[in-house]
Amino acid sequence: QVQLVESGGGLVQAGGSLRLSCAASGRTFSIYAMSWFRQAPGKEREFVSAITSSGVTRYAAFVKGRFTISRDNAENTQYLQMNTLKPEDTAVYYCAAHRSAFGVRTPKGADYWGPGTQVTVSS
Repeated sequence: QVQLVESGGGLVQAGGSLRLSCAASGRTFSIYAMSWFRQAPGKEREFVSAITSSGVTRYAAFVKGRFTISRDNAENTQYLQMNTLKPEDTAVYYCAAHRSAFGVRTPKGADYWGPGTQVTVSS
């Protein structure tokens, strides 16, 4: 069992930055692929970024070099550095853990979810 808790969300002006964190419980954090998804009101949950247990990263096209995912296995934590934020980035951001890296781009591929953290970007 893995428990995930996100933090770092908030209100920021367009062009600003936020750093999201996801703290995981358990001793086996390092074997999981980790990801970030987001969900805006009235929209489906969508893939943002992922990082495998070996550090290979994946990004959604709309990230376009603005976001950087990372993980610290010693601290059981993953991060999402978000720069040049836009109003369309406003959403609840969720952390997820995957036993298999095969399904990191789809919500169905996640085995564990955090409760989410709200990110609001004002124009």
